[in-house]
Amino acid sequence: MTNKVLHKTGFAFLALIALTGTALAGWRDQISNYDADRLTNLEESRAQGVKEAQQRGGSGDFRAIQETFGAEAHGVPEQVLIGRWRCRQMKLGGMTGYAVFSWFPCSISRINGSLWFEKQGTQRMAGYLYPEDGGLWVYLGAQSAKGEPWHRYSGRFASVGAVTTPDDQVGALVGIGRNMLRIDLPDPATEESEFDAIQLVR
Repeated sequence: MTNKVLHKTGFAFLALIALTGTALAGWRDQISNYDADRLTNLEESRAQGVKEAQQRGGSGDFRAIQETFGAEAHGVPEQVLIGRWRCRQMKLGGMTGYAVFSWFPCSISRINGSLWFEKQGTQRMAGYLYPEDGGLWVYLGAQSAKGEPWHRYSGRFASVGAVTTPDDQVGALVGIGRNMLRIDLPDPATEESEFDAIQLVR
């Protein structure tokens, strides 16, 4: 992977999610201060994760990282998102250089007037997608292990004395090609990695 990959991953992200913005702002009413900081640091977290993946090696198909982070990011309209997808998780930096996992079923559907994302598998995740200008989507969700109840994003309702829970996830969804998406998940609360991502294809 070259430095060119890093240069392509940006999507004017900080401008689009400025916390003082007035665009469709439902997620701003729910996000915790801790998670708002994670979201603001998304590009820095991603750059560090990709750098460690390049330098340290890891497990799984490294070409998937090149494919996912080497593509030009772009906005995606709602009607393109809805439906079934195949997806795989990538963990960059942290405890290992990188780990690319197997494919699992995912879906994006409309629930209660909003878009809802679900990833199946051993490590499940689910949460709402909130629209921003330019076709960017902010994700607030949570992860759970197979066999557990599905967890929900706790946000401002984290347990007393805690700024977050280990299950909470915050990130952004962008398009990275025809019928291909990426969800960026900065600074995972589990602290296993520097940066996580979900690649979706169909």
